[in-house]
Amino acid sequence: MKNINLVLVLSLILAVQMTFGQRKGRKNEEPQPQPKQIAHSPKLVVGIIVDQMRYDYLTRFWNHYGEGGFKRLVNDGFNCKNHHFNYAPTKTGPGHASVYTGTTPAIHGIISNDWYDKVLDQEVYCASDDSYATVGTNSDAGKMSPHRMLTTTITDQLRLHTQQRGKVIAVALKDRGAILPGGHSANAAYWFEGGDSGQWISSTYYMQDLPKWVVDFNASDRVEAYKKPWTTLKDIAQYRESGSDNNAYEGLFEDEVTPTFPHSTPNLLAKDRDFEILKYTPYGNSITVDFALEALKNENLGADATTDFLAISFSSTDYIGHKFGVNSKEVQDAYLRLDVDLERLLNQLDQKVGAGQYTVFLTADHGAVHVPAYLKDQKIPAGYLDVESMKNKFMEFVKYQYGTTDVIKHFSASQIFLDHKIIANLDMDLKKVQEEIALELLDYEGINETYTAYQLWQNEFTEGVPHLLQNGWNQKRSGDVLLVPEPGFVDYPRTGSTHGSPMIYDTHVPLLLYGKGIKKGSTVARTEIPDVAPTIAALLGIAFPNGTTGKPIEKMLD
Repeated sequence: MKNINLVLVLSLILAVQMTFGQRKGRKNEEPQPQPKQIAHSPKLVVGIIVDQMRYDYLTRFWNHYGEGGFKRLVNDGFNCKNHHFNYAPTKTGPGHASVYTGTTPAIHGIISNDWYDKVLDQEVYCASDDSYATVGTNSDAGKMSPHRMLTTTITDQLRLHTQQRGKVIAVALKDRGAILPGGHSANAAYWFEGGDSGQWISSTYYMQDLPKWVVDFNASDRVEAYKKPWTTLKDIAQYRESGSDNNAYEGLFEDEVTPTFPHSTPNLLAKDRDFEILKYTPYGNSITVDFALEALKNENLGADATTDFLAISFSSTDYIGHKFGVNSKEVQDAYLRLDVDLERLLNQLDQKVGAGQYTVFLTADHGAVHVPAYLKDQKIPAGYLDVESMKNKFMEFVKYQYGTTDVIKHFSASQIFLDHKIIANLDMDLKKVQEEIALELLDYEGINETYTAYQLWQNEFTEGVPHLLQNGWNQKRSGDVLLVPEPGFVDYPRTGSTHGSPMIYDTHVPLLLYGKGIKKGSTVARTEIPDVAPTIAALLGIAFPNGTTGKPIEKMLD
């Protein structure tokens, strides 16, 4: 009996051990949770800025777009429908700098395209730098650098994060459209010299000689091939989303009698070695894509596991908008042709880098106002500032009020700069002088609001026009009195559109993100231009640009 009991006990122990072992084995075979991905590493980030693109160009021309350009970015990416600049002035230089630095002119220092430098006592250009020379031609068009931009960019941070292994190449027709996005440490920035050159050039800030592939591109007939009449992509009768082709709100090319299609003036489009006109046609954007794709191939961008960055700015849309206006058939055709160029770019990225291996964002550097003359004819309040008359009247006031006009040092970018030394020598109170001038100008026709530097210095505005002005006002670089025109009022010729104001037609622009690490979807929640750079930084898992004031857009990130 004892032997039987012993056998039973041993059998029971063995069964328990086997059961435990089986359970243990099954547990080990269960799939283990994967660690959460801390960052995405696309092989290439492509940043696209479309110069002077209003958000409603997406919706207005939607039914004319193909499936592979704007629609691909919207349908397969993330669309921020309520995206805005949170500062003024809304101009090209500040726009490009703000997208890439993640902050506003108050911090990055690019307060306009041109402004009065209080230290140098002269007007300066946002990218000019006489310390460097042109690479590619004998002109001064390459005396440029990003030295006036005070903070780093997302492209700088990528270079720092990868120990300079990640390449950054920036391309645009406009020099500032390439230089500012490229940041301080870009491998190269290239821009297009029009005139009689038609060459892609650079600066000794980046290189001493153009790479062979750029020399070869310039020597080819690629640009020459675009010296042809500008006709509409589709039957012009289908362009019902824009105004009449022949109207008084559009500018003329040289020798044109009417601003109508086809644009083929003998002294411009067919003139030997005159390439400047190409900037004012959609062909300028096509040339930009041609060159960007050559950079993609010859610089081996996105060819390895280290993230590279290709910054592209499409400048022709701005030239066309300025000449023909928001409601023109020329603007509509420019965007339909840009859509084709975007599809071409995305298809090449699929082939060269790999579908799903790159990330794209597309936004704008500012919007644009309808031609005020057109608005007036539609019974909408709008008009033109008589700046010369305003200046004469203002200087008479200054002479009467202070006994001298020397207290005024400069007018620049809708700002008045005072001579602080003279005001101090005359024993006048600077704050009081600012306020007196602001009150005087507030009575002038077409001026809606005025603000003083003292107001912006002493207060923290959180909404409205003063908030936008404060974000665009740099303590060391900006002026003493800021002027804000009435909505729809501009200092500009009576044909074509312009921009620069804090009004919503200048601030509301698209933001589309697409590709690796980006969710599909959309939002109508407000997002702002300084959010772009920290969003890309969060996606890549790298440090934010050092002046960042924007926030990552959480909804779009995987």
